[in-house]
Amino acid sequence: MRTDLYQHYHPDEKPFIDRADEWLMKAAYEHQVKRTDFLDPRQAFILSSLANRYDGIQVVYNGGDPEAERKRALIMPDYRDPEREDAGVGLLAITSEDARIAELDHGDYLGAILGLGIKRDKVGDLHPSPEGCHVLLAAEILDYVHMHLRQVHRVQVYTETLPIDELKRVEPELEETAFTVASLRLDAVVSDVFKLSRAKALKPIQAGHCKLNWKIEEDPSRELQEGDIVSLKGYGRFKILAIEGASKKGRIRVRAGRYS
Repeated sequence: MRTDLYQHYHPDEKPFIDRADEWLMKAAYEHQVKRTDFLDPRQAFILSSLANRYDGIQVVYNGGDPEAERKRALIMPDYRDPEREDAGVGLLAITSEDARIAELDHGDYLGAILGLGIKRDKVGDLHPSPEGCHVLLAAEILDYVHMHLRQVHRVQVYTETLPIDELKRVEPELEETAFTVASLRLDAVVSDVFKLSRAKALKPIQAGHCKLNWKIEEDPSRELQEGDIVSLKGYGRFKILAIEGASKKGRIRVRAGRYS
């Protein structure tokens, strides 16, 4: 049964599928409650798809914010009340008296937290602002990060744990760029956004280092659509904001937003 299931997913997703299916089986047949680490949207999609194969269970997601991108899942029998279960999400505020904190970005804060030996799966969404950053963390590591995080990219910082309802959500800033392409092929758009030659864009895609809407995409000819989110390992990610029709020379006008 599992062999048939794998054909719908990328081979690199097999380990997660195995773990997720085990969580679901224990909820369905052993009446266990499982709280996962933070899942990205692709992992949440896989988990929900697998859950449809089981009767008598429910999967509830919580990232500390209804609009969160990364969320923890509670997998449990359907007779359990999710409101009575701890979502396990904590909020950490990072501030500083150093004016340079306004220059720090998402990557600076994430790098500093991971530098403490924290796994990425224990970190939810980050909301950087000129005043600092609000970070959603797995509750079990909240106190550890609070005690040990003292510096972010050479800026001395202070931390404070806050109730979840005090989260200051910040929409990610996108650096917009406009260009024209002969086609909406993945490699063509990646090449323009990241200022790479077509050959340099092609290699990491074929090597499995590119994700389209959080799913590994190895086909450079895959056509992009408005709203698609593309990430390339080592370069960052961007969103297709608009496809604005053809120019007089027949090239396609594209507006993309690169995440800072």
